[in-house]
Amino acid sequence: MKQNFVGAFVVLFGLVSASVAHADPLPVPTEKPILTISGKISTTNKDGEAQFDRPMLEALGLVTVETTTPWYTGPVKFEGVLLDKLMKLVGASGERVGVVALNDYSSEIPMEDFAKYNVILALKRNGEYMPVKDKGPLFVIYPFDSNPTLKSQTFYGRAVWQVAKIVVK
Repeated sequence: MKQNFVGAFVVLFGLVSASVAHADPLPVPTEKPILTISGKISTTNKDGEAQFDRPMLEALGLVTVETTTPWYTGPVKFEGVLLDKLMKLVGASGERVGVVALNDYSSEIPMEDFAKYNVILALKRNGEYMPVKDKGPLFVIYPFDSNPTLKSQTFYGRAVWQVAKIVVK
């Protein structure tokens, strides 16, 4: 009986190890990267970082958040990638992330926010890609209308636009 248990354990361990060893690596961007994730991550594709171009982000599946914001009049429809999904993809193991904009503005966001509030990294606003001159190419969006707690300066300050980098801490 003990031998069967040990044998089954060895087979199971081998299968788990094989599936981990054969996990798909993160592809290299084929277009100009628009996002770099670094810090406490385990999945990378260039020099210890995870770089993404627009097609790579879109391939993760876009979700839609329609919400009002302090920056636009009326409800706005944003489309983007769930940040929780993106953090899992890169094997993020930190408790916070630093989100850095093209102009070096930055904000720290607790990692737990991503799953708790379904925060997205938006690529589109009202069906159109966001240009740099209008908060693009990437914009951290909370579904502000989904929870009264989110309609505060704390969460508005975490909604970084012109995102270029995320550093997992």
